[in-house]
Formats: sequence, C-alpha cells, structure tokens
Amino acid sequence: MEQGMLTIGAFARACRLSPKALRLYDELGLLRPARVNPYNGYRYYGAGQLEQARLVAWLRRLGMPLAEIRRLCALDEPSSAAREIRAYWARVERETAARRDLAAFLIDHLSTEPTEEPPMLELRYFAHSDTGRVRPANQDTAYAGTRLLAVADGFGPAGAPASSAAVEALRFLDAEEIPADGVLNLLEDAVQGAAEAVRDAAGGTDGAGTTLTALLWTGSRLALVHIGDSRAYLLRDGGLFRITHDHTMVQSMVDEGRLTPEEAVSHPQRALLLKALTGAASAAPDLRLHDALPGDRYLLCSDGLSAVLPEDRVRQLLTDTPAAPDTAVRRLVDAANDAGGPDNVSCVVADVVDVGEAAA
Repeated sequence: MEQGMLTIGAFARACRLSPKALRLYDELGLLRPARVNPYNGYRYYGAGQLEQARLVAWLRRLGMPLAEIRRLCALDEPSSAAREIRAYWARVERETAARRDLAAFLIDHLSTEPTEEPPMLELRYFAHSDTGRVRPANQDTAYAGTRLLAVADGFGPAGAPASSAAVEALRFLDAEEIPADGVLNLLEDAVQGAAEAVRDAAGGTDGAGTTLTALLWTGSRLALVHIGDSRAYLLRDGGLFRITHDHTMVQSMVDEGRLTPEEAVSHPQRALLLKALTGAASAAPDLRLHDALPGDRYLLCSDGLSAVLPEDRVRQLLTDTPAAPDTAVRRLVDAANDAGGPDNVSCVVADVVDVGEAAA
C-alpha cells in the first residue's frame, strides 16, 4: 500500500461509497484519488478526502444531480454550499408539491366511486385591466371566459404585444371541451404555443416578454399554469390562499432563508424575474390541479395589485359585502389606484357557482 494512503476498498468502507461509485466520481472529476499507481492503476485516497467523500454521499442520498454536486464541492465557503443545498431543496419541494397534486388527482379519479349526483358547477367571472396612475401605457392583458381565465404582465419595449400574444394563444381553450384527465398535458402544450407567440410578438427585441398566470376550467376542477410574478389566489370559507409561487429573485432569497417576507416587500430587486415567457427560450411553467367547491372565489392579478395592496386588504375587498365578480374587480382596481397606482393593474375574479342552487 502507498505510504499514508487508503486503498479504494478501505476508503469506500470509511465514507460509505462503493468502489464503483468512487471510480465514476473519479472519471467525472468530482472526487479524484490522491494517488494512482502508474503500474497497476490502483487508486489511493488520503484520509483528508473523507470529509468531501461523505458530503458527496449525503448529497447523493438527497437526490442531487452529479453536475450540481460538482459545482457545490468547488465552493470555497461552507456557508455558500449551505445556501446551494437550501435552494436545491426548496426547488425539490416545489416540484414534489406539483407531483403530489397530480398523484392525488389520479388516485381520486381512478378509485372514487360516485355515491351521488355531483353538483353542476359553473364559473361567474369578470376581467379588467387598467393603466394605473403613473405608467404612460398598459402592458397588461386580462381575459375571462367560460373556461379560461388569464392575466399576463408584459415588460420591455414589446411588453404589450407580448402579453396580448400569450393570452391570445390560449384562447382556443375557451371553445374546446376539456378532458378532466388530460387537462395538464393540454395546458402545457398550449403554453408552448404561447411561448412561440411571444417570441414572434417580441420580434427579436431584447428584454421583452411577459408573465402568464391562467386557470382552465374542466367543470369540476381548475388547472393552473403559472410563470413569472402575476398571482392567483383562492378565497375559501373566508380565508385567502395564494396558490402560485413568484418566480422572482427576492422570492428565491426568501425560500433560501436570506430574506424575510417583510424585507422582500421593499427589496430593490423585487421585480427581477427568474422565469417568464420571453423572446429567448422560455423556462418551464408551474402546473397544478385544484378541486373546485361551490362558493370558491378565485382572483388572478398582475403585480400592479399584489405589490401595492397587502393580502389582508385584498381579502377584505373580496369578502366585504359579497358582490358580483365585476363589482369586486372594480373595487380592487380602484383600491390599487387610490394607493398610488404605480403600475398597470389587472384583475380577474371568478366565482364557482352551483347551478342548481343558483336557480333555486
């Protein structure tokens, strides 16, 4: 044995990685042996490499891809590595939540025996977009129809045509019968078409694009697609729940524990997007399914509302003196403008109504 070195077998036992894994990590440049015998090719490792090897083993147990482990192990500061792990796990939790929702839908769809005639539900809806008090033009687009609800917030020199193109590319869904069991695939394909429409509308203009938050009604469920920092909320039994996750720099810093939600509100980079539909390649959107209940009220809005009004004020405007969706939308837009109206403000409000009860 090389003096002061561990054989690959002894090193594997000490760090709980198999010799096969150590050979792979050597080939990938992730964990090089300290010495390689030039005559027989035997690998030897130093005792000082055990800590890095154990870190690699733990990260693999977390499910972290090898490319990300290699980047993390190259960091000089343990605190930087800790932030990378926190960010990775936050992303895993978001992706797991989306898969959990899909699994719950499939389990329910395949195993539930109907015991009674389900209620006939429909949406009552209204959409409005306002320029606000400061911006010279409106780059938002808001839409509400029988099946489709959507808000898009354009940005950059071609922001207005980008937001309009994204929503227009989804409008065919409003006229189609939507299969409940394939709605997420249908919506994902439609967003790919919206991304192409945005690229065409941007016409190669740098820095142009749009957010997109939309809900697609199947008759019993709402399928959500979301990219950017426009938001969707659910008002149920008096409680207001945000059902989207902002794709912004400050939200990622909150997820990683580097900012508090209170600090994020006034952070100078609060509008910096990490995901959007742009003239370049667009990132994948979030996709989720939501079961609808009679009495639910949904709100879609651009950040011209959510960045100006606190959520408790939004909840108050949606619940005080219950009103039709058009009245609720106008109250929300007026409140944002009364607070200064620094940005375009767009809202869609939709109520889930039991048709039989409404008729009675």
